[in-house]
Amino acid sequence: MCNLFASTLPQEAMRRLFPAARDRLGNLAPLPEVYPDRLAPILRNSPEGPELVLARWGLPTPPAFLAGKKTDRGITNVRNTASAHWRRWLGPAFRCLVPFTRFAEPAPGGGNVWFGFADGRPAFFAGLQVPGWRSVRRLKDGETVDDLFAFLTCPPNAEVGAIHPKAMPVILDAPEAWALWLTAPAPEALALQRQLPDGALQQVA
Repeated sequence: MCNLFASTLPQEAMRRLFPAARDRLGNLAPLPEVYPDRLAPILRNSPEGPELVLARWGLPTPPAFLAGKKTDRGITNVRNTASAHWRRWLGPAFRCLVPFTRFAEPAPGGGNVWFGFADGRPAFFAGLQVPGWRSVRRLKDGETVDDLFAFLTCPPNAEVGAIHPKAMPVILDAPEAWALWLTAPAPEALALQRQLPDGALQQVA
């Protein structure tokens, strides 16, 4: 599963791609390494329209996996969208796009292998976001209220599967897919939960 990605798409580029979105990112620096529980930019729907915001990586963990634990570290990748735990957040109000420039999968012999598009095209993970979630992420911080996100996964294509045969992120690299993910009814939007064609990605430095 993907637990490391880079988000270095310039803030101005995100504004140009989504001119109707309100920018609430502040002065965003490039993020060459985003790990679980860190902040990263997302594009989400809000009652006032689309907006660019920072959110914390890791959606609420299903309660069955929290028994006896004092913290919820969060779920970074969502595979089984049929689960009752995730179904409540599948509507457009809880969907988001997560900008990335490359993502890493653990190499069998150690370290990471990075994947991205050779042409550097703008691309996004198909994400879910939960605003204003109250939980204890770290004992030292106590209870906090956070905007959370994670992204969907699917079976890997050939190049990712050669390194990590279990899954890859759901990647959307076309404006039509971005709009569909953000606005369509759940059955239509979830049809996007599929891998990229073989050969679409390459290993990158």
